[in-house]
Amino acid sequence: MGEITPNTWFLFFVFIFSLRFFNGECSQSSLGKDSWLEEKDHEVNMVQGQPTSMNSCDMTEGKWVYDQSYPLYDTTCPYLSIPVSCRRNGRPDSDYEKWKWKPHGCSIPRFDALDFLARMRRKRIMLVGDSIMRNQWESLVCLVEAVIPTELKTVTYNGPSMAFHALDFEMSIEFSWAPYLVEMKEGPQNKRILHLDLIEENAKFWRGVDILVFDSAHWWTHSGKWSSVDFYMEGNSMITSLNPMVAYEKGLTTWARWVDLNLDPKRTRVIFRSISPRHNRENGWKCYNQREPLRNFNHQPHVPEQLPILEAVLERMSFPVYLHDITRMSAFRRDAHPSVYSRALDEQQRQHPTDYTSDCSHWCLPGVPDIWNEMLNVLI
Repeated sequence: MGEITPNTWFLFFVFIFSLRFFNGECSQSSLGKDSWLEEKDHEVNMVQGQPTSMNSCDMTEGKWVYDQSYPLYDTTCPYLSIPVSCRRNGRPDSDYEKWKWKPHGCSIPRFDALDFLARMRRKRIMLVGDSIMRNQWESLVCLVEAVIPTELKTVTYNGPSMAFHALDFEMSIEFSWAPYLVEMKEGPQNKRILHLDLIEENAKFWRGVDILVFDSAHWWTHSGKWSSVDFYMEGNSMITSLNPMVAYEKGLTTWARWVDLNLDPKRTRVIFRSISPRHNRENGWKCYNQREPLRNFNHQPHVPEQLPILEAVLERMSFPVYLHDITRMSAFRRDAHPSVYSRALDEQQRQHPTDYTSDCSHWCLPGVPDIWNEMLNVLI
């Protein structure tokens, strides 16, 4: 074999360098127009922690500011149900769609659908609770669906659960109906029995989910003709009368025990969204014809009686659950409920809107739940 000269070595290294360089270029360009589909790193040190830039941000204290760049999606989103489609139902104003929440000393990042989908690739996120959680689920689906081609998105149903699938990302945004979290069963003579110590019939749908977001509050305080409970049961004991907040604590404790025993904080993040405020005092018309948020509270705002109970239950848990507190910030938004526009009104009905039921509990979409989801996006 002949001697290898310096020039030969030089040409050899040039060849290797060129090979690596062009291979790198080809690898990058092969992603083409789908490069945005690649998964992004998103490390969170604690299950209930926030990304580093928001660690020092208290998102619960702040103010609503008007922003012409909102809403974040169109009112024609096909996943909006009729009761929250206020513009489609004839609501004449739209400013309620253009307010964003500005915490003191920091800003909540604007929702980026592609970034969210990339971080949620091959994951399941499930919202569990009542119709207001369904309200939030519709918001989250509408925040992401517009960037996904029609043939690459679908909705499936499984018992009390429904799931929006982004097929290219192999991810789903799901909703599971469980307003009490614990089990409601039908007893003799069609009596409705709430089992305060049973949960598995509902919880079996939560297994295997990567991010679980819960709420449970309003149904516990329904009374009279609005009540959904005839009896409570705990073990073999039938209870005909029970303080609603005692029942609430018992039900939450059953939920907390299930989470502690069945979920691994290294695999699942759990968030509990606080109570969504209602503006239905003064015979149910406090939210009718309101056009802007409250500027301030003239007195200490009412704290829902469920909130301190929820906080106490979460503090006793071994599993790290993040309390997503939206109660105070949403209390300013008496302008953002459907009111009479939870159904389509014809021209004659619009002349006498106070003849119809006013919904001051749920939220128009686009609207307040979009901001909850911008906050949720920071938490996950």
